[in-house]
Amino acid sequence: MLLALDTATRTASLALYDGQQVRYEATWEAGRQHTVQLTPRLLTALEDLGLAPDDLRGVAVTSGPGSFTGLRVGLAVAKGLVMARAIPLVGIPTLDVVAAAQGRDQRPLVAVLQAGRGRICVATYRWRRGWQLREEPRLTTWEKLAAGLERPTLFCGEVDERGHSVLTERGELAVILTPAHRLRRAGFLAELAWERIRHGEADDPVTLVPLYLHPLD
Repeated sequence: MLLALDTATRTASLALYDGQQVRYEATWEAGRQHTVQLTPRLLTALEDLGLAPDDLRGVAVTSGPGSFTGLRVGLAVAKGLVMARAIPLVGIPTLDVVAAAQGRDQRPLVAVLQAGRGRICVATYRWRRGWQLREEPRLTTWEKLAAGLERPTLFCGEVDERGHSVLTERGELAVILTPAHRLRRAGFLAELAWERIRHGEADDPVTLVPLYLHPLD
């Protein structure tokens, strides 16, 4: 059983995946309570399936971008589990997870995370037998992002009220996906990580570190 943990932002998610189906998935608003909420929810998930931590055969975790505290909590739990049991660890970029939830489309796809202080973190993808990263994650604002649109573009992830307002002004150039499609879910994290493990790939729990896009205040 593969455990997938996503605590990169105020929205947290976890899933248990057996390679054939998502056996358990929960996504919730964690705020800044990842530390106290994650482990109890994990234990509940295992108990609901009649499993124990020793039944895990791998762990996936979002590696960033994201909040400092959230990423640290997820990585700490993931590393503790894999090092104690000598099982594979796979880190997946946060924005890859929300991009993976989208269907095939020839238009560019922009995945978004809120970065605070009026900033957003974005990465651009294009479809090539799946969504492939085209532009690395970067910090920007809704205004700058919208001003740079030259062709119809899909938007997923954390599109807030300000984002809706600014993007809507660009008309057909900005296509905002529905709330359910924009939600980042650990089931997709699990699928991405499973493919890496299936091909013999894994990360070193000692050297895997979070990706941050701006300095700690």
